[in-house]
Amino acid sequence: MHVAVIGGTRGLGNWIAHFLQEKGCQITLTGRNSIVGEDIANKMGVSYTSDNIQAASHANVVIIAVPIEFTSQTIKEVAPHLQEGSLLVDVTSVKELPAETMQKYTPPGVEVLPTHPMFGPRIRSLEGQVIVLTPQKKGIWYPKVLELLKLERARILETTPEQHDRMMSIVQGLTHFAYIAIASTIEKMGVDIKESRKFASPIYNLMLDMVARIVAQNPYLYYSIQTQNKYIPEVHQTFLETFQDLQSMISDEKQDEFVKAMSSAAKHLNDLEASLGRSDKAISALNAEVTHLKNSVGMEVGLRHMYSGKIHLGILDSLSPDFVILKENNRTVKLKLSNIEILSGEELKSWKTGNLPLKKLDVSVVLPETSQPELISRVIRSVEGVVSSEVKDVYHGGQIPEGKKSITFTYQVLSLESMERVQELLTGFGGIIR
Repeated sequence: MHVAVIGGTRGLGNWIAHFLQEKGCQITLTGRNSIVGEDIANKMGVSYTSDNIQAASHANVVIIAVPIEFTSQTIKEVAPHLQEGSLLVDVTSVKELPAETMQKYTPPGVEVLPTHPMFGPRIRSLEGQVIVLTPQKKGIWYPKVLELLKLERARILETTPEQHDRMMSIVQGLTHFAYIAIASTIEKMGVDIKESRKFASPIYNLMLDMVARIVAQNPYLYYSIQTQNKYIPEVHQTFLETFQDLQSMISDEKQDEFVKAMSSAAKHLNDLEASLGRSDKAISALNAEVTHLKNSVGMEVGLRHMYSGKIHLGILDSLSPDFVILKENNRTVKLKLSNIEILSGEELKSWKTGNLPLKKLDVSVVLPETSQPELISRVIRSVEGVVSSEVKDVYHGGQIPEGKKSITFTYQVLSLESMERVQELLTGFGGIIR
């Protein structure tokens, strides 16, 4: 299947291009900067053109991933040239105008699907990610898209373009506006963020991280979100009026009115216990990771860099509030605590198996005649550091005492320490190593 990603040289468009390439699609990227575009396409092993119409006219699926303010213009440019039986998708944060434009400018026989992936290009997979679909007509492509998203375990929400934009005026418009205002206020007050964290509760730290996550994004994109959704001005006005009302209650010392307003807002949020539970889990998860690392000092750990995906394996030397110091291959590595994830035991074993040289060993052990070789082999496979194990030979002979048998196992390990664990296991069964 041939997919053209219009605006696929950067951001979410480039993430989508990589994702679909991994699924076996033939990809063509377009972008305004030919030098950058050709370089990215060469690294990916895909095609590039600066001609949107050329890319779209040869594709089975065309995905519009340009900035919001250029989306409708780009749809008008390419939609009339799509081949019959193809699919046109856009992935912007506003849906009403793109949906209307696609319906107006696509020729008969072309299916359209206005779409909003509720994530940025930093994610590693679609699992658990929300994707909003706003189909006005469902054709042959729609069930195929659903099947793909379900296989990836994405969370799919189907709605109308109007309902999407109204909800986004709150989900994005209000929250982004408020978070940016908080960050700007802190800056204007000259607050030392690191110093403030020393005084902070876990909730403040978590909130500050969420604020930082927003203001660290592309400011041009966030400006476009604020200006391109026609429902956001009403939200802004209501927010400012509410702020002024609350400010008056404080300055005029109207305690009862403030308590009433806050209590009413809490009641409207609904299911506060669930919200408290989710925030408690988030705080506990952060604390649990730090506790695990503290208990692992002097031990081997596997750490994954959240953004590069690189795995660091070594002995944890020390831990500070901000950094992890790792001894890795006779060198010291300093990693930001906020940028790493701890590999689970299974993840670490899987990575070692695929990236470290394995040692293949044989061991012969004399055990009672009633011993079950295959069962013992399975137990050996469960030993830490053992990758595989199988029965190589079962021997009865003059050198073996009556009522006994010699079993030879072939197994692969990641380190000699694992070999010692296997031998301890076998002698623990009452065996005698030959």
